[in-house]
Amino acid sequence: MRVVGLMSGTSADGIDAVLAEITGTAGRPQMRQLAFETFPWPLRERELIGKLIAGRGGTRDVSRAGFLLGEQFAEAVLRVAKISGTGIAEVDLIGSHGQTVWHEIEEDGAVQSTLQIGEAAVIAERTGITTVADFRVADVAAGGQGAPLIPIFDRLFLRPPANLGGCRAVQNIGGIGNVTLLPPEGSDASIPAFDTGPGNVLIDWAAARATDGALRFDKDGELAARGRCDDKLVERWLEHPYYQQLPPKSTGREMFSSALAGNYCLEAAEAGLSTADFAAAVTELTAASIAESYRRFAPLPVMEVVVCGGGARNPVLMERIGAQVARRCGREVSLVRYGEVAGVPGDEDSKEALGFALLAWLTVQGAGGNVPESTGASGVRVLGKIAPGRNYRRLMADL
Repeated sequence: MRVVGLMSGTSADGIDAVLAEITGTAGRPQMRQLAFETFPWPLRERELIGKLIAGRGGTRDVSRAGFLLGEQFAEAVLRVAKISGTGIAEVDLIGSHGQTVWHEIEEDGAVQSTLQIGEAAVIAERTGITTVADFRVADVAAGGQGAPLIPIFDRLFLRPPANLGGCRAVQNIGGIGNVTLLPPEGSDASIPAFDTGPGNVLIDWAAARATDGALRFDKDGELAARGRCDDKLVERWLEHPYYQQLPPKSTGREMFSSALAGNYCLEAAEAGLSTADFAAAVTELTAASIAESYRRFAPLPVMEVVVCGGGARNPVLMERIGAQVARRCGREVSLVRYGEVAGVPGDEDSKEALGFALLAWLTVQGAGGNVPESTGASGVRVLGKIAPGRNYRRLMADL
């Protein structure tokens, strides 16, 4: 089956669209990436997303955004199919994560609601392809966090061999960081997965602040590399209650917000730090919060870290993660990009979109997509809502 996966993460910088071929069974699927591209959000849509994430939109804004973003997701499907040389009629299914604009978490860590927008019916209508979307709500309805949802992909494709001697940490670094801690084959240890805290979100804010908005992210970590980190500030910021909370847990821009970044920036300025120093400090915070999560919550010692997402392209952040893991976990670990792992589909940029292609495929197979020990849900659930396309009857008949 040929499936397009669509993802726009908490950085809200663009739509990741991947076309993959999926075969096999729900318990043992095989995936092959055929094409991948990232399509930046047009200015109007990007500003609207930012407005909604900041909680400044009304019901009209939310409703309209669902349709506007749906049009852009549909266009991404058509364009990635064209890039691959695949006729749109040859695509069988679409899995769209949508764009998270709200993830409501109570003080005790329970998720009350979550909202991802990008109307699936629009995608199905414009492309003619049956579309599965809104994956998170079924897990939340079952008492889970609704996130992270990629552990099913990690468990199927990234479980380390028995001779690794400990866990493989599969660390995604988007706007928010999240990890799946995978014990080796043959181990009966649990598979924790949770949001580690800020990924790029505070770093992006620091880059924009330092350049009066000219930069939206710290390319290659160049700004942080020019700065001097204040370790005392980082340790103070690590006292944030989220880091103390036990998994399963999730977070978002509602917690690690522009307001929080502004407060941290003010603290840094009062301590005499420059804008480059502040970028170095929040880069160190991301690395330290990741390493501290491994120290506190890994069921076995972490022996290898596989990094994906935009943060994998930041060499300064990658170096600081290695240093922080060595410091806090007491050992040097292997640190690699996802694309460097042998035998896995895609690369560090496409992995999350591949995950939602897989989830859509599992849904139409009637197979569960969440991992309850990772999200806290009361059981395995078939995820997503199906918007039938013009190929719907053929798709169902071929299953």
